[in-house]
Amino acid sequence: MSLVLRSLLFNAAFWLWTTLAALAALAVIWGPQRWTLAVGRLWCAGTLGLLRAICGLSHEVRGRVPAGPVIVASKHQSAWDTLIFPVLLGDPAYVLKRELLRIPLLGLCFWKAGHIAVDRSGGGVALRRMIRAAKEAAAAGRPIVIYPEGTRTAPGSHRPYQPGVLALYAQLGRPVVPVALNSGLFWGRRSFEKRPGRILLEFLDPIPPGLDRRAFLAELERRIETASDRLAAEARRDRR
Repeated sequence: MSLVLRSLLFNAAFWLWTTLAALAALAVIWGPQRWTLAVGRLWCAGTLGLLRAICGLSHEVRGRVPAGPVIVASKHQSAWDTLIFPVLLGDPAYVLKRELLRIPLLGLCFWKAGHIAVDRSGGGVALRRMIRAAKEAAAAGRPIVIYPEGTRTAPGSHRPYQPGVLALYAQLGRPVVPVALNSGLFWGRRSFEKRPGRILLEFLDPIPPGLDRRAFLAELERRIETASDRLAAEARRDRR
């Protein structure tokens, strides 16, 4: 089956599955938060299953999967990166842009799930609100997922790391677990095609609290970028 046909079948199945999940979310939206989180986790797991069954796209997780209210700072190359953490971590709280809350139904689900919306043009006020919401999530025992670059980047490239991850590290006093991955090689940004293969995701050694801010940010970037380049090189070797 051709790559285009596989991708077309996946998109059709994805939208059908998403419609069913949306109806389920609507049915439980006014119930306990754990119900909305459970629907979201099921939707993510189902979508990953469709990728595996239709597109031949699987994944491998390396390193120690963290538990508890740590800060998970992940490379971001693909929409796939937003699907994997509810499956691996249980009920993480995502740091996401506030505009997503305006999407009908989906925004309501994000709000109900307790994700952390940030106004990226809000400056210091927005950062303080983010910290307050992140402390509430950590107090509930939830890991916090943030993408330090703030947007998806192509494999082999990166953007400057944003101040949000630094603010979380400085204010929460929690370890930061860097995450490297190579998902963009298989499902690129705004790409219709989903290529078969095996996405690699690696949880790296935690960075303990208490480092100097500049030293922390440099170490976080070094670990994530170096490991992501290594995983991309491994995937390219496997294709030969």
